[in-house]
Amino acid sequence: MKMNKQTTLIVIAMMLGILVGYACNSLSESPAAAKEIASYFAMVTDIFLRLIKMIIAPLIFSTLVAGMAGMGDAGTVGRIGGKAVGWFLMASLGSLSIGLVFANLLQPGAHLNVPLPDAAASAGLKTSALNLKDFLTHVFPRNFFEAMANNEILQILVFSVFFGLALGSLRDTKARSLAHSIEEVVPVMLKVTDYVMRFAPIGVFAAVANVITTQGLGVLVVYGKFMGSFYITLAVLWAALIGAGFLVLKKDVFRLVKTVRDPMLLGFSTASSESAYPRVMEQLEKFGVKDRVIGFVLPLGYSFNLDGSMIYTTFASLFIAQAYNVPLSIEQQIIMLLVLMVSSKGIAGVPRSSLVVVAAVLPMFNLPEAGVLLIMGIDHFLDMGRTATNVLGNAIATAVVAKSEGAIGPATEEEEEEDALPEGAVAVSPVSAE
Repeated sequence: MKMNKQTTLIVIAMMLGILVGYACNSLSESPAAAKEIASYFAMVTDIFLRLIKMIIAPLIFSTLVAGMAGMGDAGTVGRIGGKAVGWFLMASLGSLSIGLVFANLLQPGAHLNVPLPDAAASAGLKTSALNLKDFLTHVFPRNFFEAMANNEILQILVFSVFFGLALGSLRDTKARSLAHSIEEVVPVMLKVTDYVMRFAPIGVFAAVANVITTQGLGVLVVYGKFMGSFYITLAVLWAALIGAGFLVLKKDVFRLVKTVRDPMLLGFSTASSESAYPRVMEQLEKFGVKDRVIGFVLPLGYSFNLDGSMIYTTFASLFIAQAYNVPLSIEQQIIMLLVLMVSSKGIAGVPRSSLVVVAAVLPMFNLPEAGVLLIMGIDHFLDMGRTATNVLGNAIATAVVAKSEGAIGPATEEEEEEDALPEGAVAVSPVSAE
């Protein structure tokens, strides 16, 4: 597979992070000492993610307002939004169903050779954050600048839709001038993204080294069956998503997967969907998706189309039931699937959101919340796969909606030049960041 310079550096950074983290874990005198060393790696990762978060709010606002102003009418927005939500719901149901089927087939929690946490223990997660009433209220901003400061994607989206539609409905010279000025912000923010993404290999190295320093490689052996089963299930979900995309995009779906491989790798290595967001936007534009569709569907997907997170909630819930030897009938499992489908729509922005959903749903089926403690130690390694899957799912969803709207043009010159490179060659275009 042809990989550009940035992708190669990220892969090298991941390998170095594993080696350095293992060395720090092995040479540390105590777990406290390992945690102290890991805190310095965590600081570097935090700085990189802060730089990413610095970009996201102005990038979403500028691209979305420019797109809404271009659409011009609420009917177009409603039609595109309806198609997006319809795809999201089908993808959600498919993700949860695949998780249910494979958790039953592979039985990852059966015969688990680790001490089980006391069923009365608390996981320490704020399951009260998962509340439909509060979630719906929280979607609508009370202050646009507060939403921007807190990177509240849904709130920014709501304000931007109103602002963009209002701007598009005005036909005077001042309105057109303002719309043009906002459009000009987009390439500036993408250039800022390019600068920030030059630090991606450093952020990836620190993120991996931090986890391995504190957890060591031994935890991967203990939970090998669970992790292996989960990644097999993710592979099946990937095949299903690509297959569904093929029905609409035909052979172009494979070009799309190739185009977004860099954002997926960055999302995987940092376990952060936010780190991949700016680059997904860039890569979809290279693929040929029109800005007006990217600016609307992609941020919406980041709140409602978390395929990797949803398959995990089903898989983890059944893993805990198997570990505590609590049998669940098929009827109970189907009800659990439906509850998770509804609950997962409110997880955007909730810290450790997938675990919060699992912890909230477990008591409904007489399963101990403490079961979440079983998987907390390896959650980062699972989150890596979830994040890469979320990136893939949102890229396919955006491209499918764009195709249905006739909003996919030819690939950009940059992508065509990259495709024309001989096997193994390195692109000299700007860095590819996720």
